[in-house]
Formats: sequence, C-alpha cells, structure tokens
Amino acid sequence: MVAGSVYGFLGIIIGAFATHGLSPHLEETSIKSFETGVKYQIYHALLFLIIGGFKISGLKKLKSIFYLLVAGVLLFSGSIYLLATNDLTSFDFRSIALITPIGGTLLILAWLILAIKFISLKNE
Repeated sequence: MVAGSVYGFLGIIIGAFATHGLSPHLEETSIKSFETGVKYQIYHALLFLIIGGFKISGLKKLKSIFYLLVAGVLLFSGSIYLLATNDLTSFDFRSIALITPIGGTLLILAWLILAIKFISLKNE
C-alpha cells in the first residue's frame, strides 16, 4: 500500500509538472507520450493499493507481483518520461529506448501472475 501511495503521489506531481511546466517546451507528441507514462504509473499505483488490501488466503504472498510492478513502472514510465523530455537535455535518451518494452513486459507478467493466482483461488 505504501508503494501505491508513493507511485500515486509522484504520478500526480509528475503529471502536473508536465502539464504546467513542460508543455510550453515540448512538442504535442512528447506531451502525449509523457501523459501515457503518467497514466500507466497511476493505474499501477491503484493496483498496488488494491493488492495491498487483499485479505484473501493465498494472496498474501504477492512478492513476485510487487517486484515486477515496482520494476515495471520504473522502467516503463520512467523511460517514457526521459524519452519525452529528450530534447530538453544534453543526453540522448533514445539510447535507452529498449528499456520501455522491458518495463512493459514486467507489467504484463505481473498481471499474468495475478490472473493465475485468481484462477487458482477459484479452483480451490
């Protein structure tokens, strides 16, 4: 639940910063890309809160999902933030562009493991 709160808190701040601070300096496509990173961060912040509230037997040990989500959001949303603001820095973040799909894959795996856990609960 702490991770969800932190990711949600930071997502709101980062989103507001993009809207008010970055939009005058970035192209529309970069702002839209940045907003995608913020949306995915907020979606997964909510998932953290939901998972943190589970009291169902068999779902208490969700460490693999937790770590996949933490890493996935950092790599996916974080790399999108860097790529969207590439023109504002002297470092070319396009060299790390492969991090985005790796982060996305980690997020997909987290959701898949969660689905498998729900299916196994249903079969009990």
